[in-house]
Amino acid sequence: MAEVDTTQEWARHWQYAELPDLDLLRARYVRHAFPRHSHEGFVLATVTSGVEHIGLPGSTVHAGPGTVVMINPGVPHTARAGVPEGWAYATLYPSAQVINDIAADLTSLRGTVGFDESSVVDPYPARLISEVHRAAEEGNALAADSVLRVLVARLLDRHGSVLRARESHFAGARDAARARAALEERMERPPTLEALAAELGTSPFALLRAFKKQYGMPPHTWLTDARVRRARRMLDAGTAPADAAAAVGFTDQPHLNRHFTRIVGVPPGAYRRERARTYKTGGDPAP
Repeated sequence: MAEVDTTQEWARHWQYAELPDLDLLRARYVRHAFPRHSHEGFVLATVTSGVEHIGLPGSTVHAGPGTVVMINPGVPHTARAGVPEGWAYATLYPSAQVINDIAADLTSLRGTVGFDESSVVDPYPARLISEVHRAAEEGNALAADSVLRVLVARLLDRHGSVLRARESHFAGARDAARARAALEERMERPPTLEALAAELGTSPFALLRAFKKQYGMPPHTWLTDARVRRARRMLDAGTAPADAAAAVGFTDQPHLNRHFTRIVGVPPGAYRRERARTYKTGGDPAP
């Protein structure tokens, strides 16, 4: 288990080899707070004890036991403890392809699907999320896959829809998209906001405002999140944390450690060890 704090906090972020497009996180956090970030896939989580405060665009979810949290890909959010004792939860991170495939197989939804609500109090799917974890931890691939499908089908049936293309016709949207592409391409040595704005023929303030409107966070926050996502992919491929840190533009490994732990919930070394252990053992290490 990847320990975050040996006295109060613990976390395990791993992947079950039999379900390669699904990440799992089971944790208890007290002082840890997740900064604004987003995921390439979905987030399906349930709090098992305590309260989690989740900051979403335009709202805050106060999630206690029995609450199911549903976050679509690319939606920026934060998370922190809502009570002094913190919160414990089980989280599934299925890829968009997993959700769309289950939708096509088990629902009437077609196309790019997602969830209309960010949270719902419903003990049954909350229990199913924990059951997926339990089955994966026991190495029961049939049960893990079956329960995951029942869970996703139920949530899509009650709270799902075909997602509309994001509106991006406001003034500055094109500059925001070009800025994002430039930061993605030059992640190791990104330009300053002033230099980037000059390249795009706009002002720093206009670019900052357009970027936040389009992506829900300022460019520097988005860049840190993107660096961590790329570092995760490198760690998945077996790259050492120090090499990943240099490749994505962090000053050194301690900088990667700090940002990675804040966003992912476990240190990069523990994350990489769990990945290696998963693939070596077939994905059934004890929690």
